[in-house]
Amino acid sequence: VQLQAFGGGLVQAGGSLRLSCAASGLSFSVDNIAWFRQAPGKEREFVAAINWSGGRTHADSVKGRFTISRDNAKNTVYLKMNSLKPEDTAIYYCAAGLGGLERVENMYDYWGQGTLVTVSS
Repeated sequence: VQLQAFGGGLVQAGGSLRLSCAASGLSFSVDNIAWFRQAPGKEREFVAAINWSGGRTHADSVKGRFTISRDNAKNTVYLKMNSLKPEDTAIYYCAAGLGGLERVENMYDYWGQGTLVTVSS
């Protein structure tokens, strides 16, 4: 089982990025996939999650700016991030689990390595 997150980088405040999470070795069509992030000196926090049928939820801090989506044919989940703020700077991780649209880390069994997003002011 492998999750690979990529697409991070350096962007100015107000800009956009799209992160991708490519999955292999999972029953992708039934797994729930989530994005979490960890800023320097802070605990990891929930960002967004999507289930197998496309149901999704977003953290209040990113609602209206970030959108999670998935392409089951490509075994890939995306996180489109618009109107980025310096406080969005973090390592972004994708995770997979069989629970519902969970916002808790320990409900996810598999984790990718993370991709760094840096937003400059």
